[in-house]
Amino acid sequence: MVAHESSRVDTSAGASDLAPPSSRFPRRFRETEALNRRQGRPLRLLLVGQGGVDEELLATMGKRLMARDEVGAALANALRSDTTDPDKVTIKQFRRALADGIGAVPDPPQPLKDFFAAVDPVPDWVDFDLVNEGGRVARRFGRSAADVMLQLALIGSYRFDGPPRVLVETGGLTGGSALQRIAETQQWATAVSGHDAMRRDGAGFRLTVHVRLMHALVNHQIEHNGRWEADRWGLPVNQADLAATLGLFNAVQLLGVRLLGVRVTRAESRAFMHLWKYVGHLMGVDEDWLHDRELQQHRFNYHLLLTQSYGGSAGPPLANALVEAQGELRFTRFARLRRAYARARLLSMLRYFLGRRGMRDLRLPPALPWAVPPIIVANLFRHQVLGRTEAGRRYLLRSGDRFTRRNLRRYFRGRVPDVAPIDIRR
Repeated sequence: MVAHESSRVDTSAGASDLAPPSSRFPRRFRETEALNRRQGRPLRLLLVGQGGVDEELLATMGKRLMARDEVGAALANALRSDTTDPDKVTIKQFRRALADGIGAVPDPPQPLKDFFAAVDPVPDWVDFDLVNEGGRVARRFGRSAADVMLQLALIGSYRFDGPPRVLVETGGLTGGSALQRIAETQQWATAVSGHDAMRRDGAGFRLTVHVRLMHALVNHQIEHNGRWEADRWGLPVNQADLAATLGLFNAVQLLGVRLLGVRVTRAESRAFMHLWKYVGHLMGVDEDWLHDRELQQHRFNYHLLLTQSYGGSAGPPLANALVEAQGELRFTRFARLRRAYARARLLSMLRYFLGRRGMRDLRLPPALPWAVPPIIVANLFRHQVLGRTEAGRRYLLRSGDRFTRRNLRRYFRGRVPDVAPIDIRR
């Protein structure tokens, strides 16, 4: 069960006693709660019988807007410290520890030891057979998973203020970097789904640990740049937003593919959630916010939704940058026509997932959801018919893997690198 379930209030549509934001929390906390409740009505329908809103959990979310990944923060500080610092860490040392273990680093500095002491031990609850099954489930989703990640999880999240401002501060998802950032996100989401990829020597493990360090470096940079308003936004990369990101990759992903006609069984949902629970652990999400069951995560996500600040100036430029990035995709034949189709298809599916208001608030061009009906029809056959047989599931797995390879090459515009470089100046 979700932590802190004892303090609850009514969440019906007629509830009017919304708790005002506390001065103890960043000002964005629960800033547009009445609007968010209306936006969250479809999600709330999934939670009938799960109890009302937990005010104690909401308060914890507010507090953790000001909480960072302290182990990652210490390593980021050590990477950027002066060479005279006895705890100084170099990128070469980090890479050696990541590749071969902390024992391969002579006399490792304490921040490096502490970081790998947090990621190397495998929690007792991890079942690698179930993690691998979760990866196969993700790969069978194929193009639908990539669509949901880009449209609902990534662009859809730009409707809420706070995290988009972090990307603005780092120059992410603007200009020529938009395509690169999409590619890197999709590469990571793909890497964690490989067979044994989340074991210590697997690509998914390495990339996830790499992502954790990148988050810490970005947080360190923005926290100290003198421009970030922590009393308004919380810490740049904080525990509440980190947990929200994990929720986009697990339960929102499952919800999104279902909306595209994909059949997800109870066993598949459990395996998929288990995979991302371990990913969340490695990313540094607080352990009490890691969930085994999809319904638990939906309930947690609903609470996160209530805490958000809807709107803001940072989201629309980022969303439009991702749409326009479709014009840079790599195609070998009929490139101009296929890029135009990719852009039109993306806008059409965004209209389906975000609705008229979401499109307007992100200042996206108007579109009709023409692309969605044929996708649903195809998925109903592929997953509701073929997916019920072992041979059909093998076909879906192969088909998903082929799509993923092609898609990554299109976004990387050629050869897919093993991992993005770490720039400690960021």
